[in-house]
Amino acid sequence: MNASPELSFEDMLRIRLEVLRREHRDLDEAIAAIEAGGRGDQLMLRRLKKQKLALKDQIVKIEDRLIPDIIA
Repeated sequence: MNASPELSFEDMLRIRLEVLRREHRDLDEAIAAIEAGGRGDQLMLRRLKKQKLALKDQIVKIEDRLIPDIIA
């Protein structure tokens, strides 16, 4: 059983996907906390939401690479 210690490209994508999902969740929590405070900096909120959206775009791209298209 000589398994290669190197990760496959797909494994690397899955790891990256989990990291991005975690970052997305953290940003979501940070945004919710700022909004719950009621007097958050609007510029900071906008930047965080923009970051969150960019992360979501990256997540979708990786998911599209990992999940094969099903032709009906």
